[in-house]
Amino acid sequence: MLKTPNSPLSDAAAAPAPRAEQRPLTLTTHGIVREDPYHWLRAENWQEVMRAPDTLDPAIRAYLEAENAHLEAGMADTKGLQETLFSEMKARIKEDDSSVPMADGPYAYGFAYVAGGQHPRLVRMARETAERGGEAEEILIDGDKEASGKAYFRLGGASHSPDHSRLAWAFDDKGSEFYTLLVRDLASGRDLDQRIEDTGGGGVWSACGRYLFYVRLDDNHRPSRLFRHEVGTDPAGDVLVYEEADPGFFMGIGKTQSGRFLTIDIHDHETSEVRLIPADAPLEAPLTVAPRATGTEYSVEDDGGDTLLLLTNHGGAEDFRIMSLPLAELRAGAGPDAWRDVVPHREGRLILSFTCYAKHMVRLEREDGLPRIVVRRIADGLEHAIAFDEEAYSLGLTDGYEFNTNRIRFSYSSMTTPAQVFDYDMETRERTLRKTQEVPSGHDPHAYVTRRLQVPAGDGETVPVSLLYRKDTPLDGSAPCLLYGYGSYGITIPASFNTNCLSLVDRGFVYAIAHIRGGKDKGFRWYRDGRRQAKMNTFTDFIAAARHLADEGFTSPDRIIAQGGSAGGMLMGAVVNMAPEAFGGIIAEVPFVDVLNTMLDDTLPLTPPEWPEWGNPVASQDDYRTIVAYSPYDNVTSQAYPPILAVGGLTDPRVTYWEPAKWVARLRERRNNEAALFLKTNMEAGHGGASGRFDRLKEVALVYAFALKVAGATG
Repeated sequence: MLKTPNSPLSDAAAAPAPRAEQRPLTLTTHGIVREDPYHWLRAENWQEVMRAPDTLDPAIRAYLEAENAHLEAGMADTKGLQETLFSEMKARIKEDDSSVPMADGPYAYGFAYVAGGQHPRLVRMARETAERGGEAEEILIDGDKEASGKAYFRLGGASHSPDHSRLAWAFDDKGSEFYTLLVRDLASGRDLDQRIEDTGGGGVWSACGRYLFYVRLDDNHRPSRLFRHEVGTDPAGDVLVYEEADPGFFMGIGKTQSGRFLTIDIHDHETSEVRLIPADAPLEAPLTVAPRATGTEYSVEDDGGDTLLLLTNHGGAEDFRIMSLPLAELRAGAGPDAWRDVVPHREGRLILSFTCYAKHMVRLEREDGLPRIVVRRIADGLEHAIAFDEEAYSLGLTDGYEFNTNRIRFSYSSMTTPAQVFDYDMETRERTLRKTQEVPSGHDPHAYVTRRLQVPAGDGETVPVSLLYRKDTPLDGSAPCLLYGYGSYGITIPASFNTNCLSLVDRGFVYAIAHIRGGKDKGFRWYRDGRRQAKMNTFTDFIAAARHLADEGFTSPDRIIAQGGSAGGMLMGAVVNMAPEAFGGIIAEVPFVDVLNTMLDDTLPLTPPEWPEWGNPVASQDDYRTIVAYSPYDNVTSQAYPPILAVGGLTDPRVTYWEPAKWVARLRERRNNEAALFLKTNMEAGHGGASGRFDRLKEVALVYAFALKVAGATG
């Protein structure tokens, strides 16, 4: 049952609600006519706004600020609750936390926070000091110092030179993800005079440490050009190494684990191409491993000797295989037909990533919905898996800096088990616990229950749903539920430990994650069956999960608050159009809700690279009709909607601020009830919200306060 207009969750309680001006605009595509009266909220100078937010059109700014004021008024009665939630979540964070340092030659590198600090410090120490658990001896970058005086600050990539004398590091001070790249002399602690603007966020060193390779973004925020910078020279003279002419492809620069090759990775969501530059011959022209072929993906490593190794779906290997190619054959022009199986394809076992060391190859894979690490000894092909006991958990693998090592590092957690960091000896199979996440305010895992449900979907599939709740939570339909979902790009949402959600769970919530189609939770086919023409499965899976939780007594429809961000925000917009009665509230963070208009606008940063994911409505009328059938903004209708909170960021290059703004404006225009409808635009941040770790918690507190208010649990 939806909240009535007279309830505390009515827009009337925070009157007057803003009303965006309608400026008639008729658009025609493939002979199909539609109206977009809120198109004017898209700033004509949006590229300039990314770099200089104060250049935003005053009329647009006035509307966004009016919406922010409406939110403040409507949520004013939760100020005390927000402060309590913030204090709780902050108390679960070890304020002077630090990472387990990662060894590289004579040093070990890591990060550390100071009590009260918002941003990390990048630190290093002698390797021997790290091995015996000593404190950091040298601060390389002080994030709090660098952020001083800035409304927004986020550290980007940081990489030390091979001789450990310099550090390439990057920062973003607008939230627009245009990163400034600097080189710091570690002996003096000072940055060199040369600043490289508009980069993708990091750099990769040549073996000699004389050159730094980086990717520069164009005016439309696309990573289109790779440059080589000679350290100490004017960046204006940097050499263009490679330029990607196709706006539909992303580009990045990396390095193989052996350090022998720099890798230029060029890809969209279904096709990839890798070019190699010898790290010890940085002036050589890049060598293409295999020209791009639509639908074929691959990534590369090398064995430190004469062989290239490839993780690929080549040859119909939907769940991927690992193959090899002698470098001599590559240089002679051999293509994919010469690749040979090392780890053959096995349907249902999805190989997610792999790394090659001097004596071992390590891969992270998923089968039956759960991840595992498999170690393969190169000499004889002997394999073993690292085993875990819980029925649902999250697993991460860290490559580290070194190649000639028998030791790897991985992380483990579950919804009840705090994160643990292990070092693992690949020969002896000894597992050493290096760190367990501390919860200073206390955490008793035995007070909670975690479960994995299999929810029947309408077409016979079963959708995994991970649950967390307190043992004393009644399962009679009375408990509120936060149901989280994403379901795009093949991204799997892990069942990992999350201290923030305990603030809801401890107040009687069931916390649920729906592992819907569009992710890779059940292999690559799970992704294939939730994209493009099959996208509707993503939404119906989520609705099925909500209804099942209610039918089984975990909650009831009017107490389910659905949450998703970015493409998960699109999910929120779609399901609330399709089944508003299935939800008591909706939280859509940086929501991709104006899907059709965005996919029709090839000047936007992500549009051409996103066409393989959603379809190209510019070129295909069928793709147009597929998208228009679910695009949240285009499907708002005259019906009763539950309370909705939408959150955006002014300088967000991924989901532009006008998407949630237009969506909220149209909801106010078309809906036939007055449930609370709030839009929060962060005027000083982008896609990730506030950059400081505590400032970010304040945003989480607002979101959770909204969920609690919807559930009537603000006391």
